[in-house]
Amino acid sequence: MAKEEITPSEWQIMEVLWACGKPLTSSEVYKRMQANVDMSMRMVRVLMNRLNQKDILGYTVDSHDSRVYHYYAQRSREECVKEKSRKFVDRYFSGNGTNAMAALLQSFEPTDEQIRELEEILEKCRDRGTKSQDKEGGRYD
Repeated sequence: MAKEEITPSEWQIMEVLWACGKPLTSSEVYKRMQANVDMSMRMVRVLMNRLNQKDILGYTVDSHDSRVYHYYAQRSREECVKEKSRKFVDRYFSGNGTNAMAALLQSFEPTDEQIRELEEILEKCRDRGTKSQDKEGGRYD
């Protein structure tokens, strides 16, 4: 079964949990979102339940009150961004990462610093590819 995608509203909830770095109740998530997002407490609970069903959120039951759940992220932000990026490339660029990167780069003017960062990322990718080829060829450096 394919992983279900995180919706934009669900992503807002995850951002709160990732930023906090510790388990929160749905009420605590709602309070942290209240200033920036127009969402009811009921909707926050519904979305958190969906995230739990998608195995993106986990929870523990409060030891003093079994009606209170403490939710935590089961997947890191980086893991979710990587999955979302992969689905974006598949959906809009037929899986062609080169075309996706080219389109993104052509849509804005990167600064010299951003270009240096991209060059470092590409170099890491090149190194990673070389290491996997070495292992396939039987060489272990």
